[in-house]
Amino acid sequence: MPDFRPPLTWVSSRCPVSLEGAPPVTTPTERTIARLPAHLRRYVVAQDYAAYTPRDQAVWRHILGQLRGHLRDKAHPVYLDGLEATGIGAEAIPSLDEMNEKLSKLGWSCVAVRGFIPPAVFTELQALGVLAIAADIRTHEHIQYTPAPDIVHESAGHAPIIANRRYAEYLKAVGLVGFKAIASVEDQAVFEAIRNLSVVKEDPTASDAEIAHAQARLEVANASHRYTSESTRASRLYWWTAEYGLVGDLERPRIYGAGLLSSIGEAKHCLTSNVKKLPLGVACADTDYDITRMQPQLFVARDFEHLFEVLAEFESTLAWKRGGDLGLQEALRARTVNHLVLADGREVTGKVVKLLPAVKDVAPGLSTSLARLEGPILTSRHGHADGKPFNGAALVAFGEGTLPERGNFRLALDSGLVLEGFAVGGGEVIGLRGTLAGRELVLPSMARLYLTERLPSVAGGPADPGAWDRWFGELDAFTAGDGEAQARERKALALHPSLAELYREVRSLRETGQLSAERLEQIAHASSDFPSDWLLRAEVAELRGEVPPQQRVAHA
Repeated sequence: MPDFRPPLTWVSSRCPVSLEGAPPVTTPTERTIARLPAHLRRYVVAQDYAAYTPRDQAVWRHILGQLRGHLRDKAHPVYLDGLEATGIGAEAIPSLDEMNEKLSKLGWSCVAVRGFIPPAVFTELQALGVLAIAADIRTHEHIQYTPAPDIVHESAGHAPIIANRRYAEYLKAVGLVGFKAIASVEDQAVFEAIRNLSVVKEDPTASDAEIAHAQARLEVANASHRYTSESTRASRLYWWTAEYGLVGDLERPRIYGAGLLSSIGEAKHCLTSNVKKLPLGVACADTDYDITRMQPQLFVARDFEHLFEVLAEFESTLAWKRGGDLGLQEALRARTVNHLVLADGREVTGKVVKLLPAVKDVAPGLSTSLARLEGPILTSRHGHADGKPFNGAALVAFGEGTLPERGNFRLALDSGLVLEGFAVGGGEVIGLRGTLAGRELVLPSMARLYLTERLPSVAGGPADPGAWDRWFGELDAFTAGDGEAQARERKALALHPSLAELYREVRSLRETGQLSAERLEQIAHASSDFPSDWLLRAEVAELRGEVPPQQRVAHA
């Protein structure tokens, strides 16, 4: 795992963190951010509580009121106490500072992020015990459900069950597994398409053509998959447990998944006979899901210990745990940056592009003689980089032998591989030539050469994410544009000032208790100028003691 100590020299311009030479870090959230590894901080944003509109607050209150009432006897027993224990109230959007005050007592914390963040970032944060909370809130048109991350889902969904110690441990453990799983190049394309679609759908100014284009982009990205990656299977396991999990008796289960706890529509639908209930098993990782629709089946865990049993079985299938040929083949077909863990503990980060078979097995589960990695190459130990990246290719030779630090060398390995060249120092070699079973190989004349008799592990992403981010982070596609912030600004601008004032007054009347029947009648009359805004009328009807009008917005 990466170093969790606060770095002293780097801070994202988008992050409200104070470090050396700046005003002291004072708020609970600032202290949380200051403890994050630097490479995670650039995904963090300020919550900007004042930016929530009066209608945003009404959306929160409407959702939480319905959820608390419905889930009282349907969620896991810790749910209601968990809301209180994690700083989540029903009357107002939670402040992350207040949440951090409460979460710290449970060994957790939270930060605000920009909507959909890369899966590796989300899982690394969770493995560290940090909830990544999308600061935005869904629109009133999508009040029952939204596929986009929002503060309802990330706080009221994920946080309450953390009050159960064993489940909180599971969230960290499943986060680590997701972080170590190998993702494919197609997974990245799907992530970017999902992020784009979520931004467009929550943007009130988006045209039908823009939405259709974003949807088509996602469909093409999904269709491009050559195979099901480890990362995809890990995300499915996470989906059917942490997001859409049920627990207890198969006939009368309770809800614990964040997606169910944060969606009025899903919470009401999931326990009906229309949803098939299946015993939880590792096969759930092979069951796909659609984030835009209610789920046709759900998986039921016996208890939270059952989650660990399934996770351990799944984890045992990953390249991270198995290494060897399986790990190399997984990295090769992924076409992404991953890292190999050698027998002496060194880690080699790069993109595996070619594997050569050995004439006989090198070790149990390892019958590869040579692996070629495309640069840049980063060497590390225990997750800490050893020097600068190498811009050329890397070769990992498998077998027993000795590679001199400097000078001419000749390696003749039992795998049938023979390598000759000149060692410059630091693992760099030039004038490289090689044969395999007597056949001449085409090799780069200059490369970083590694020798190992075993390959214990092959895991997703760079071994030192912080160092990789310092060198190459700004090339990350996620940093291009700021779609979530733009959509949020457009949503605020789309709220008519007169309508915003009506929402603000209704909230004030409720909080002060100074209810005037005459004024409520006037507000109700004024709301007729905004016929599509059912939520304001619901707020007024509640204060007048009437049955609120039913929302006519279909499930998104």
